[in-house]
Amino acid sequence: MIWVGRHFSLKCSNGKISGRRTSGRILNLWDLSFSWEREYYTMDEVQCEAVRRAFIDLHTRGLIYRDRSLVNWSCALESAISDIEIDNLEVPGPMGITVPGYERNITFGELTDVAYKVLGEECEEIIVSTTRPETILGDVAVAVHPQDEKYAKFHGKEVKLWHPFRETPIPLIFDESVDKDFGTGAVKITPSHDRNDFLLAKRHNLLHIDVIDDKGMISEGFGVFSTLPRFSAREKVKESLAELNLLRQIKPHSMILPRCSRSGDIVEYLVRPQWYLKCQEAAQKAVEAVRSGGLKINPPEKEAEWFRWLENCTDWCISRQIWWGHRIPAYKCTSGSATEWISALSLAEAIEKARSIFPEGKIDAISRDSDVLDTWFSSGLLPFSVFGWPGNPEEVQQYFPLNLMETGHDILFFWVARMTMLSLMLTGEIPFREVLLHGIICDSQGRKMSKSLGNALLPEQIINGATLKDLIKQNGALSSFWDYQ
Repeated sequence: MIWVGRHFSLKCSNGKISGRRTSGRILNLWDLSFSWEREYYTMDEVQCEAVRRAFIDLHTRGLIYRDRSLVNWSCALESAISDIEIDNLEVPGPMGITVPGYERNITFGELTDVAYKVLGEECEEIIVSTTRPETILGDVAVAVHPQDEKYAKFHGKEVKLWHPFRETPIPLIFDESVDKDFGTGAVKITPSHDRNDFLLAKRHNLLHIDVIDDKGMISEGFGVFSTLPRFSAREKVKESLAELNLLRQIKPHSMILPRCSRSGDIVEYLVRPQWYLKCQEAAQKAVEAVRSGGLKINPPEKEAEWFRWLENCTDWCISRQIWWGHRIPAYKCTSGSATEWISALSLAEAIEKARSIFPEGKIDAISRDSDVLDTWFSSGLLPFSVFGWPGNPEEVQQYFPLNLMETGHDILFFWVARMTMLSLMLTGEIPFREVLLHGIICDSQGRKMSKSLGNALLPEQIINGATLKDLIKQNGALSSFWDYQ
C-alpha cells in the first residue's frame, strides 16, 4: 500500500510537470503576458510552509480541532467530503439510480414500514418508517414525540422493543425533535448513520453501532448481512423482515438524495475522527464585509448566494483520506493512558512540545497523521501565500490585499468564501476588495464542460481545430457524449 501511494504521488508530480509545459505553451500561443517569475505550484516548498504554519496557528488558537463526529463520506472515494461537495437530487418517487460499484440501478424513493415488537406485550407493536432499511442493523432505539397521542399509553413506562436481527432489547424514547406527521410518527434511531439520530443520541446518551464501513460494505458481526454491499444488504434486510412477518408495507416517497459531486456516489454518513475548522465568527465577518461594501461582489445578484452559504455556515471538515495533498502537520502523542494531538513543523518539534506537556517528559509513542488537507484549505491561502506569507513581509504588505479576484461563479463558496474566511483568521483583513464572477461554458445538455464528463474542449483544439475522431480518442471511455452530438 505504501508503494502504491508513492507511485501514485510520483504520477501526480509528473502530471504537474507535463501540465505546466502544456499550459505555458498555450498561454504563449495566445500572446498573453505574465510575471512568469511569480509562477508557483501548490505543492512547492513555499506553499507547503504556508499551509503548515497556517494549520499550526489555527490549531494553537483552538480554531482547528479534532473530533469523532458524523461526516459526509464517499464510499467510492473512501474519503470524507464537505457539505458543498454534495449535489442534492430530488427523487419524487421510486426510481432507479446509477451508483458506482453496482451493475444495476438502485431504487430510491421508497418508504418501508417495519414493525418492532413490544416486549411483555404479546400483540403490541410499534411501526417505524424508513428510507434506509439496511441501517436497521444499527438501530439502538425507537423515538416518538412526547405529545403524539398515538403513543400516549406508553408515557411514564420503561418500554423495551425487540431488535429482530441483533436479538436484543432497545428502548422506546420520547423526543420533541420527532416529526409526528412523518410516516407513523415513530422513527428508528441509528446514530452512526444519520445526522438527526446522531444529535438525538447525544441528548439521550445512546450507544453507537457502526453498520457500514469505509468501502460501503456491511461490517463484520451482522451475520448473513456482513460483507454485503450496503444497497444489496437493503434488499436482503427487507426479505428477512418479510420472512419474520415484520415488514408491513413499502410505499412511494419523495426524498432528497445526497450525491458526491466528484464520484456520483450516494453519500453515506459515518462516524469518523476528522479535523475541523471553526468558521462561524469569520463567516459572520465575511457577511458584514459585503453588507458594508468593504467587499464588492459582481454581479450583485450573487450576493444572495454568499449570504445563504455564510449565514448557515457550519464547521468545515478539512481532513481527507487520500494520498495526494498537503499532509496534516499533526502528531498523535501518547504517554501512559494520556493522548495529545500536537501540531508542529517537524517530528523533532512535536517531541519537544510533547515533553513539555506530559509529566516528566515521558513519551511512549508518537506518529504523524496520515490524512491530508482539503485542497480548498491550501487554495484558500493563495491571496497572501503567493507573496511568501508568513515570511517576506515587505512584499505581502505591498500587494496584499488584492484589488480584484476574478473566478467562476460555481466556486463562489468553494474558493472565494474560504479565501475570505482564512484571510480574516490569519491576517485580520479581507483578501480582496472586489470579486468578479464570470460565466461557465456549458454543453448542449446544459452541463459544465469538464474532463470528467468527457465533454471538454482543450485550448489547443480551439486554436488549431479538431476532428470528431480526435475528440472521441481524447476522451476514451467518456466519449459517449460525442456520439450524440
